[in-house]
Amino acid sequence: MKNISEKPSQLITKEFAKQLNLNYTNKKAQLTAKSSDKEDANAIWYSLEALEAYIDYIKTHGAESGYEVDGIRFYFGVYPDDEKLGEKAGLTTLFLSATGKKTNMDTDDNTNQVQGFAATKQAASADIQSLEPMNYGNIGRPPSLIY
Repeated sequence: MKNISEKPSQLITKEFAKQLNLNYTNKKAQLTAKSSDKEDANAIWYSLEALEAYIDYIKTHGAESGYEVDGIRFYFGVYPDDEKLGEKAGLTTLFLSATGKKTNMDTDDNTNQVQGFAATKQAASADIQSLEPMNYGNIGRPPSLIY
């Protein structure tokens, strides 16, 4: 059993995090300076409760769909310029998508035959299309934060 107090191997220094954030802010500003009059978000926040609920959802429903959930992929996006979205319209967002591998063969519904009994796994982890992505983190106030 893994010791949960161990440091994750993907940790980076605060200095490198600051550099990454500054690089993103500078590059994004160059791209959007002429096209937008709103300050865009450069950070998205999710509560632990929301993240834990999403992890529970993807593990439970992934297993029910015949997947071994093995991770979460984070995608950047931009909200449509739609007044229904209020202050988020046209701004950057970050959404999460469950990843995993199929653990069993599909059944053929037309003949009701099972294609195979042995569990099979795809070679590479992929987004699980049967599970809904998670979005709507908080961009905070002000939208652009400096790490």
